[in-house]
Amino acid sequence: MFNKITLYLKNFDWILFVAVLFLVCFGLIEIYSIALGQNEIDLLNFKKQIFFIAAGLAVLFVFAFWDYYNLRSYSVYIYLFGAALLLGVLFFGQEIRGTKGWFYLWEFGLQPVEFIKFILILFLARYFSSASLKINPLKHLAITALGTFVFIALVLLQPDFGSALILFLLWFSMVALAGFKKKYFIVIVLILSILMAGGWTFIFKDYQKQRVITFINPSNSPLKQGYNVAQSIIAVGSGGLAGRGLGFGSQSQLKFLPEAQTDFVFAVVAEELGFLGVSLAFIFFAVFFYRCLAALKNVNNDFGVFFILGGMSLIFIEMFINIGMNIGLLPVVGISLPFLSYGGSAMFSKLMIVGVIESIIIRSKINY
Repeated sequence: MFNKITLYLKNFDWILFVAVLFLVCFGLIEIYSIALGQNEIDLLNFKKQIFFIAAGLAVLFVFAFWDYYNLRSYSVYIYLFGAALLLGVLFFGQEIRGTKGWFYLWEFGLQPVEFIKFILILFLARYFSSASLKINPLKHLAITALGTFVFIALVLLQPDFGSALILFLLWFSMVALAGFKKKYFIVIVLILSILMAGGWTFIFKDYQKQRVITFINPSNSPLKQGYNVAQSIIAVGSGGLAGRGLGFGSQSQLKFLPEAQTDFVFAVVAEELGFLGVSLAFIFFAVFFYRCLAALKNVNNDFGVFFILGGMSLIFIEMFINIGMNIGLLPVVGISLPFLSYGGSAMFSKLMIVGVIESIIIRSKINY
């Protein structure tokens, strides 16, 4: 047993792990900094985030040392468990800000949709690795779309439009990476356009429509829906080269910037650490993506390849949307920044994904 653990540690991708760890520390520092700006300093969220990081890192190593291929065998049961979680939260979950998407146990909240992202990657990796996509590709497209739509529909019932969008984009990106022909993407875009038109007319709530309108013209509502974006842009722009310093960001410390710990943590980093701090965070993200891509050439099975691609896609999509929200390039849809934003469920699920990626890397290096 000791020899096996030593072998795993030797083949563990420490560069990838350290890049993720630095990103996690970046977020933790900013959560602490934001807490300093409260009228009465409250470190509860900071302490809770430390707990989830510690638990997530422990699970990361458990998944890294466990044979990831077992996940493939249990993927159907895990998928059904995910659907049951989403159903359960609709009946027994707690509603927060109009969204019924959390289970609460004492002071800790569990957001099932964050784990659904992990489960969807597993489901799609399992399917694409076992199907011959050149034979009847429309069938494979329909099956994966249906499997994804079940999750999306249950998430929209909460309603959580932002997370539903992430699930769709995750499916879309993995379909693209699987190598389907361009004509199928044209069909997907047409169907999506029809659904969006129908959703705008019959499903979207007024505040969701207003977010899109505000995105197109932020000055239309600078003191209402456009306030968050306007304050975020001010925070990003005021950081300069080296930033104002930890605990000295005017927008975050004086509470001009709402949701500073979650949706707009990138703006806090930009304001307090400046261009240099943001660049350092980008470097760590780049190292993570590079190490994942570099590992693909050694992976000897499609399931491992698709899982790594799915994990990379999820983290890139959320990073891109969150930063786009913070600088006014994309509408605000409530997407957190991976590894940096406050949120136990998101942190835990992302570290689970990193753990599985590490397991794939370890076993690609070991000669059985």
